[in-house]
Amino acid sequence: MARVERVSKREDWELDDSTGGFELEERQALRRVEGISTELEDISEAEYRQVRLERVVLVGVWTQGSAKDVERSMAELARLAETAGSNVLEALIQRRDAPDPATFIGSGKVRELRDAVRVNRADTVICDGDLAPSQLRQLEEQLKVKVVDRTWLILDIFAQHARSREGKAQVTLAQMQYLLPRLRGWGASLSRQAGGIGTRGVGETKIELDRRRIRDQIAKIRRDLKHMEQTRDVQRQSRKRSGVPQVAIAGYTNAGKSSLLNRLTGAGVLVENALFATLDPTVRKARTPAGREITLADTVGFVRHLPHQLVEAFRSTLEEVSQADLIVHVVDGSDDDPEGQIGAVREVLAEIDAAKVPELIVVNKADIADEMALARLLQRERNAVVVSAKTGEGFDELLAAIDRMLPGPTVEIRALVPYTRGDLVSRVLSDGIVFEREHQDDGTFIHAKVDDALAADLMEFAVGERRA
Repeated sequence: MARVERVSKREDWELDDSTGGFELEERQALRRVEGISTELEDISEAEYRQVRLERVVLVGVWTQGSAKDVERSMAELARLAETAGSNVLEALIQRRDAPDPATFIGSGKVRELRDAVRVNRADTVICDGDLAPSQLRQLEEQLKVKVVDRTWLILDIFAQHARSREGKAQVTLAQMQYLLPRLRGWGASLSRQAGGIGTRGVGETKIELDRRRIRDQIAKIRRDLKHMEQTRDVQRQSRKRSGVPQVAIAGYTNAGKSSLLNRLTGAGVLVENALFATLDPTVRKARTPAGREITLADTVGFVRHLPHQLVEAFRSTLEEVSQADLIVHVVDGSDDDPEGQIGAVREVLAEIDAAKVPELIVVNKADIADEMALARLLQRERNAVVVSAKTGEGFDELLAAIDRMLPGPTVEIRALVPYTRGDLVSRVLSDGIVFEREHQDDGTFIHAKVDDALAADLMEFAVGERRA
């Protein structure tokens, strides 16, 4: 864990617990987070030029929470920066009651940050928070380097990792929505858009042209996504009509969702120790210990303070979660704050109207997790299992838990199905719970529990007692 240390030479700062406020010199201090640098070592100058990693300095504002909370947030920001292709040189934090409305960290501390940028020869500053357009402009003018906030950093990672046509369109839409209020320009560049009578005079400013162009592009992307959404909805409805229960795999980024899917289904989805390695949803079939066929959908990973633009842009994809019969919520058991991961994921689930879907907590990476942390999670979460996607530990228990929590067939029926209707027998075997099956002269006798739709199809062949 990185250790927080103050840049200022003053040593006598303390938090006033009685009032909940910060001492003056504490608020004025810009502090350095040690041990968070990812600067490349043992690499030649020629190799470094070939890699061309951006040299970045991280900066955050500590307004609430403990020292561990802010260190954890900055460490995650560093991992995001690395995933985006940056070389993190230094991380600085400042304690304030609230971010400065003009420059995020205050005008005096901007000068100290500028010194850190010059010393490290950085070309980018990444802020752990969302910057208003005015804050972004002020910081870039004073630091003389590119300034990026947390939202744009995550959007950049998504843009790098999007592979499908729908994924690329969703990321582009989120970026356009982010950029629209942040277009910079003095508005003094005027141009006439046409010649002739009635068109002379002041035309549109450059920034107005840019905004109109972006709005047109946003409208086009939304139309394209609408068509893709219809295709996805047809596929989803087809799976629903088949009566096969749908299980959505959700969770924090890099918690092991794709590894879990691969272990359960052999899907062969990309597995990489990186944030947001996979964005496009993958749907595969599996079978529970009771013989029920289910579909498993891997979804995009979540993170603390996931940009609202991304949630909106990926809403059609995230409907795989909100319309599922069960959410398998994967948690990284080796993380030092798994409860924080669970809270962040549940915030997004609530935002996409998935909070009411039954949830099974799956604590992954049991092979490297602390036993006390695992015991704490199992005590806290009523529906939870511990697994290791790497070793296969706990997967029998996981499948049994999925079987138990999925909505089951509700209609018990006895039917003698003619051999010409083998399709009905096949549906009973795949979707129902079979108590008895016997091949007779006139057909196949089946005693099973099935859903309402299948029970209606079997009704003409029903024999003996039938009860709900």
